[in-house]
Amino acid sequence: MQGLIAWLSQPWPWYVSGFMIALLIPLLAFYEGKPFGISRNFRHMCAAIIPGKDDYLRYDWKQEGLWNLTMLLGAVLGGWLASVYLNPHQMQLSVAATQLVAQWGIQTGSELSPAFLLETDFLFSIKGILVLVLGGFLIGFGTRYANGCTSGHAIAGLSNFQFPSLVAVLGFFIGGLLGSWFVLPILFRL
Repeated sequence: MQGLIAWLSQPWPWYVSGFMIALLIPLLAFYEGKPFGISRNFRHMCAAIIPGKDDYLRYDWKQEGLWNLTMLLGAVLGGWLASVYLNPHQMQLSVAATQLVAQWGIQTGSELSPAFLLETDFLFSIKGILVLVLGGFLIGFGTRYANGCTSGHAIAGLSNFQFPSLVAVLGFFIGGLLGSWFVLPILFRL
């Protein structure tokens, strides 16, 4: 058992984990006839929690989405278990990345995500509301407008040779670059 845990604890090359994720797409489509996607779980959760008169939320979410919600739960639990029990060394940003985001006014310390994002002073500030609430709204709107999230288009859409997914992924990258270079430096210096 210790050998298995030691083997699982080692960093895997990107092409192994990428291949394993990519293998899920055709298996899911071929054997179950279901598309891979994470963001569609928001619809399933809303249909389960607030089933209303809206046609968009009025459907049998258990029939259509219970398997997807189960996959999401497994991904979250698996990620948590792996980060807590299998990874003794937490990931850290490189020195170059830390210096770059520091130029934008974001202090990360030695952590992957800035700790100040969860501090109450930041959460209830104008900047915190802009970053978290408005940012979350824009992500949700963009995901719905693009009919899928970044992982859905980049992993599932591109592996199915979907041209709209290629356009969406290019838009995500361009938007990410523009946001990183032009919006974040202004926003975090306010």
